[in-house]
Amino acid sequence: MTAPALDGIVVLDLSRVLAGPWCGMVLGDLGARVIKVENPAGGDDTRKWGPPYAGGEAAYYLCANRNKLSLAADFKDPEGLDIVRQLARRADVLIENFKLDGLKKFGLDYDTLAAENPGLVYCSISGYGRTGSRAAEPGYDFVIQAEGGLMSVTGEADGEPQKVGVAIADLFTGASSAQAVLAALYARQTTGRGQHIDMALLDCQIAMLANVGSSCLVTGEPAKRYGNAHGTVVPYQAVEASDGYFVIAIGNDGQFARLSRDVLGRPDLAADERFAGNPGRIVNREALLIELAAEFRKQPRDHWIAVMRRFGLPVGPIRGVDEALAAPEVAERGMVRTVPHPTAGEVRLAGSPLKLSGTPVVDPVAPPLLGQHSLAVLRADLGWSEERASDYCRRIGVPG
Repeated sequence: MTAPALDGIVVLDLSRVLAGPWCGMVLGDLGARVIKVENPAGGDDTRKWGPPYAGGEAAYYLCANRNKLSLAADFKDPEGLDIVRQLARRADVLIENFKLDGLKKFGLDYDTLAAENPGLVYCSISGYGRTGSRAAEPGYDFVIQAEGGLMSVTGEADGEPQKVGVAIADLFTGASSAQAVLAALYARQTTGRGQHIDMALLDCQIAMLANVGSSCLVTGEPAKRYGNAHGTVVPYQAVEASDGYFVIAIGNDGQFARLSRDVLGRPDLAADERFAGNPGRIVNREALLIELAAEFRKQPRDHWIAVMRRFGLPVGPIRGVDEALAAPEVAERGMVRTVPHPTAGEVRLAGSPLKLSGTPVVDPVAPPLLGQHSLAVLRADLGWSEERASDYCRRIGVPG
């Protein structure tokens, strides 16, 4: 059987909540041995961010911590700190999202650990980065979405700014952090040395403005909210059928011609100089949408979806989360997995989206209970005797 891509890589995950754990989970999916270090007095905050719960673990926690081992250790306890420092000396990667210089007093900062472990890839995740006037401030996804411009372009044009329904700044930062870690590990093969990665939620939010940010940079004008519509492609939005809404994404003039002629039976729309080209459709957006709205209301949603798919046009229903998770194409891609869990019996988890033919991701393992693998980590990674490891586990109150 082929070994996973990161087989043999050890990751020490000192992070909590979402961005850092998401980074660690991606690396775990790729086969790294990810040791999640948690304070025995409660562990990761998200363990209690419920309901809902499964076997006493919050669904929020379950979303970002598969394929990890949990080690309970309190940095303020000399023995716990010594354990973490020993592991850091042996690790390939360390992930942390403490406040600025929060780990320095424990000797777990980059400079200290790099002197002891020159090959260490040390990834710091924060709201505003480790440099700059706001480096000491905490970072929260909701605030970053607001400050980073995303909320200003999300929501209806005449409504209030809206956040995205998931913590997208955290998630994008976590995924980008994993990408940076992989790049640093690749560079280490040549240089023999690790490096410090400084990831900021705000930086990632600015980067993910993509075409909207680029348009603002080009024109110098503030971006607008378009609700479910697109600022520079028309028609690209939710439309109303006789029985409800669905979405269309007409990305070029050829697609618009097929929509007009083959789907709607209105070749005159594509022949109209106002609508034939996308620039004209943008200028004459409202006039076109009036015409389209009248046509789409003549038939139910499923009719339009079937006809548009027959002619190769981008279209889809607006699903609820439950419908999306139960969709056959989601099942076909293995994106919902059922795995054993020590207290819930079994839990259903989202699968990894990474599909590698030669080094596939590992099968998902349920997010660990607090301190669940403390004894195993102490024995396998530090060489402790079973008696010593069991005594430690009993002292801090975790299974051993």
